[in-house]
Amino acid sequence: MEIRPIRNTKDHNRALHEIEELWGAPEGTPKGDRLEVLVALVDADERAHYPIDPPNPIDAIRAQSRVRFRLEQQGLDQRALIGVIGNRTRVYEVLRGDRGLSLAMIRRLHKRFGIPAEVLIRPTARRRRAD
Repeated sequence: MEIRPIRNTKDHNRALHEIEELWGAPEGTPKGDRLEVLVALVDADERAHYPIDPPNPIDAIRAQSRVRFRLEQQGLDQRALIGVIGNRTRVYEVLRGDRGLSLAMIRRLHKRFGIPAEVLIRPTARRRRAD
């Protein structure tokens, strides 16, 4: 099994194409092992050359798939954030971007919905009120 480092876009595309061909290969087989190694190489290359900034905290609350899935699974909506973030008014202020998250809110969101704390502590751009 010859594996070469990813040094440029051509190597990256070659590895992606091979991953596509190997996709679904059973674990523990030579093809499955090759797939696993290639995925690790591409992942490392993409993290180094195409970093993705984490979402701002409000987007994390709105779009965090775990929260959404969990709320939908239980037949809930953003009202489920009442008590976690605060009262109803506070929830809407946060979701609209009018108010930032406090440390207590961050802790409760992390504990209740599993949203990574490092995402929640990022600063948010607050909207300016029209006077």
